[in-house]
Amino acid sequence: MDRVVDLDEAAVLMLERVARWRAAGLEVGEMTWRDWEAKWPQPLETDRARVNDPDSLGVVISGSAEAELQVVLFRGGWADVDFFDGGHDFGALPASDIASSWDFAARMDQWVARVFGSLGSVQ
Repeated sequence: MDRVVDLDEAAVLMLERVARWRAAGLEVGEMTWRDWEAKWPQPLETDRARVNDPDSLGVVISGSAEAELQVVLFRGGWADVDFFDGGHDFGALPASDIASSWDFAARMDQWVARVFGSLGSVQ
């Protein structure tokens, strides 16, 4: 798989947002990593040190009314993004052609706003 997105850099950019998300009342789960070299089925690890060759980085963010955003970023430049806004809106969000970790961070801001609404300084 091509290495389009630096997952370690994406994790740092996500961590920069976590305190603001939590201050806005969101619950942010531990980031999960998957190792490209691990035998199938590849386990998800929460300890980055246990992953030699990361090919994905995931996180689950939850809010009020059972709203939830699940994001798995792949180093190849795409993400699986599923959401439920706590009301009647749910599904997958488009997430292809992610060009960099900074592009991913900007999209995370958009996805969080889409699912949980405006969080003030988070956006």
